[in-house]
Amino acid sequence: MTRTDILREKLAGIGADAFISGIPETRMYFSGFHSTDGTLLVTAKETLLIVDFRYIEAAEKGVFDWCSAVMPKEGLTGFIKAKLAEAGVKRLAVEEKTVSMAEAERMKSAYGAELVPASDVITAICMRKDAGELENIKKAQEITDGAFSRVLKLIRTDMTELELAAEIEYQMKLGGASGTSFDTICVSGPASALPHGVPSAVKLRPGFLTMDFGCKYNGYCSDMTRTVVVGKADGDIKKVYNTVRTAQLMAIEAARPGMTGAELDKIARDYIYSEGYEGCFGHGLGHGVGMYIHEDPRVSPAGKIALGDGHVVTVEPGIYLKGRYGCRIEDMIVFENGGVSDITHSPKELIEIF
Repeated sequence: MTRTDILREKLAGIGADAFISGIPETRMYFSGFHSTDGTLLVTAKETLLIVDFRYIEAAEKGVFDWCSAVMPKEGLTGFIKAKLAEAGVKRLAVEEKTVSMAEAERMKSAYGAELVPASDVITAICMRKDAGELENIKKAQEITDGAFSRVLKLIRTDMTELELAAEIEYQMKLGGASGTSFDTICVSGPASALPHGVPSAVKLRPGFLTMDFGCKYNGYCSDMTRTVVVGKADGDIKKVYNTVRTAQLMAIEAARPGMTGAELDKIARDYIYSEGYEGCFGHGLGHGVGMYIHEDPRVSPAGKIALGDGHVVTVEPGIYLKGRYGCRIEDMIVFENGGVSDITHSPKELIEIF
């Protein structure tokens, strides 16, 4: 079965006659072609990627064989309206979690169809990766590991956070990445206590230096965090670092198919709290990764989905001490062929930068 065959089965289950999306990741997942603009339309008999002159030549060559790339001569709205009428569509599925109220009202008015929420349907389909998707994610992480290996040799204490962030992104591009998965986090000293801190033009400050970054390869993301120490690590810094590292290793070692995200989160969280850092680990242990950098399944106290084949999730415990510093270590693990493997291979021993 093709991806759109699976989608059609799911649409029937929610009583929808067709599906429409302008979300780049969704378009690529079901059509095979990435573009910054375009519309995916899936009816009972057709899968169409609707693009304009800028993309049509590449799209015709790049789409999956079950999809057709088309460039309407008439306006986009008129073309879609005619296709929906031709297919007898009365209930049109949309990703309600990403469609604005204004766009929803426009579609209802333009197409005369009832809109059916389908975000959860799309999430459920995309959550389990096939062999090709897993290879793309593994390659993205291989590029990320390679970039970190090179960056470690380039870090200087007189660099700014922004300069180091730019170097990380440059090295990923050199390794074959098409772009970054998200805005690179590169924060030092007291700013490392901010889990999603923003790099600034200040020189690297003594203490923890947290680098959270990832790249895209063939549309799929990687995600990794490594924390090093600028200067000499004192006893308190070593304790924080070793606690985070141990918590992460414990969780990765314990990961098994059938566990829920909440069960995996609890292993790392309980250990961090037992070491005296209760309240200092305020985010979930991890999240799913695919075309989106944050996908289901969730690995957090709220993670109810049982983990299994095709899931790719992060394991990223952290300790954050307000006004002082913070530390996070993150790997991606893959559930595949009834087992679990860590596909992140960058070193995790404490590294000091002088």
